[in-house]
This record gives sequence, structure tokens and C-alpha cells, in this order.
Amino acid sequence: MQDTQLLSEGFALMGLGMGFVFVFLTVLVITTTLMSRVIGRYFPEPAPANPPSASGRSAPARNDDIMAAISAAVHRHRRRHRR
Repeated sequence: MQDTQLLSEGFALMGLGMGFVFVFLTVLVITTTLMSRVIGRYFPEPAPANPPSASGRSAPARNDDIMAAISAAVHRHRRRHRR
């Protein structure tokens, strides 16, 4: 078998393999997109019970409680680990 014939068969095999992978990935993308549309159409996400406020934060009273707890924890840690 000559080198040129071996090289041409190698390129043909490479083209066949790359073509197969390309077709497979294209079919995979199309199938995934279609499944996503079908699921989105027949099983929509439920609306949230409490829609977030315009700023995207929770109620101010809750933030104050959290900040107080964090401050107390930091103060206690610093008091225990003084040098």
C-alpha cells in the first residue's frame, strides 16, 4: 500500500468520524431544545408565593435581626480570641 493511498484513506476515515460526531451533536442539540420547549409548555414553573420586592431584598426587619445576630457572633468571637 502506498503512502498516498494510506493518507487518503486516513483522511476519509477522519472525515467520516468528524461527520458522524457533527451529526450526532446536531441531533442532540435539536432534541434537547425540543424537549425543553415541550416541558416548558406542558409543565410551566409555578409562580412564586411571595414575589420579590423591587430591590430584590427581604423585609428590613428581617435584615435587622440577621445583622444583629452576625454582629453578636463577631463580637463574641473577637472577645474569645484576643491576643
